[in-house]
Amino acid sequence: MKQAPNIFLIGPMGSGKTTVGRQLAKALGYEFLDSDQEIERRTGATIPWIFDIEGEAGFRKREAQVIDDLTQRHDIVLATGGGAVLDEENRAHLKSRGCVVYLVADVDKLVARTAKDTNRPLLRTEDPRKRLESLMEVREPLYRDVAHLVIDTGARTLRSTITKILKDVEGLARENSAEDAPEQSN
Repeated sequence: MKQAPNIFLIGPMGSGKTTVGRQLAKALGYEFLDSDQEIERRTGATIPWIFDIEGEAGFRKREAQVIDDLTQRHDIVLATGGGAVLDEENRAHLKSRGCVVYLVADVDKLVARTAKDTNRPLLRTEDPRKRLESLMEVREPLYRDVAHLVIDTGARTLRSTITKILKDVEGLARENSAEDAPEQSN
């Protein structure tokens, strides 16, 4: 593949952003970054701790700064937090600075994939399924609005997901370069 753009993975928690992102970065020879891990690295605190001390608003402010910084880098695959699309500036940075891939999975898959993960403050509730459903109600239109590509990870293997993303990103790059090419006159 010719030089691919930065790839930014969005989607709900449990959709596979980190798992897919690591393998995608390896396939492209890019650096893999995870916005939540970067927030933890910069603050020296866990995401749940930040939520407990600063609330969701404090966390979102930190997230916006990290996304602005990371999306300005080159040759990266970035896995964003599930709520990164809530911020209008984040959506603008993601959409304008790379190829945004929305990873989709049905709620059953999301519940199963996140069931044992204690690092998800928004799922610390008696009914994680209901919480995921309500989060998706708000976020789904935002994911779709910012995405250049939508890939269902629920019914695919990791390998076929990576192959599909690489093929679709290459197709988008071809389309964009054809649109940018000067018209030939006879």
